[in-house]
Amino acid sequence: MASVTLTIDQALAERLIHLLARWEQSLPVVLESPDWARWRACRWRRFGQSGYLQPVRHAHPLRLADLQRIDRQKAALDLNIRQFLAGHSCNHVLLWGSRGTGKSSLIKALLNEYADQGLRLIEVDKHDLLDLPDIVESLFDRKERFLLYCDDLSFEANDPSYKALKAMLDGSINVAPDNVLLCATSNRRHLLPEYQRENEDTRLIEGELHHGEAVEEKISLSERFGLWLSFHPFGQDDYLAIVAYWLERLAGPAGWNESARQAALQWALQRGSRSGRVAWQFARDWVGRQALQ
Repeated sequence: MASVTLTIDQALAERLIHLLARWEQSLPVVLESPDWARWRACRWRRFGQSGYLQPVRHAHPLRLADLQRIDRQKAALDLNIRQFLAGHSCNHVLLWGSRGTGKSSLIKALLNEYADQGLRLIEVDKHDLLDLPDIVESLFDRKERFLLYCDDLSFEANDPSYKALKAMLDGSINVAPDNVLLCATSNRRHLLPEYQRENEDTRLIEGELHHGEAVEEKISLSERFGLWLSFHPFGQDDYLAIVAYWLERLAGPAGWNESARQAALQWALQRGSRSGRVAWQFARDWVGRQALQ
């Protein structure tokens, strides 16, 4: 009988330990803020019911000079960032358009360009946008200037994080810190799916186009970004110019020749796309294969 009681007590103790461990995970955890003098970028990570900023130990080394054939977008965003760093008025930024055309690369390159001037970056996943008030609260008294960066942003209908982002941009009773700038990239200009039936409510009144409520709701989010930068597919000449740039960077001036040009065109045809990303992928493949030979 004593052994049976001991076995029951042991099982009960193990069960209680398991329940306590699960309960501890649900408690708010106070974690130290990152050393912003040491780290230039962090990611927001969930931990139980709270979150923390995790330093990025190996930031991408991309430079502004590496981004070819997007000079208009590069100049506009660079000017906005310089206004931000100087403490002048500036706008939240939406970079939208075709995949692989340099939207997220431009953000990374600007961080490297201005990190020595106090620019820092915080990457937030779309499903963590509900934590935006908690993320920015610790930044109010910092001397650094923070880019709050959300990559590949898009929402489905009734997504709660959509409302959180809307409030952060313009609409919450809490004011956003002056040292925080929101930059988002997306393949969609309006960030939400658009359906043909929603445009059926559009009316022409005295020569003016009036959208229906559903369309107005979707436009209202992207309109809260003061600076829109569009990225469109590259033409053949632009694509080949980017290939030539990367081949010269990776293999020297001799890397670009007629054989490489023809191979680059075939590569783009097989991928069904001419973009900066495709050009970079071809250059890596071509240089690697040439090195083996």
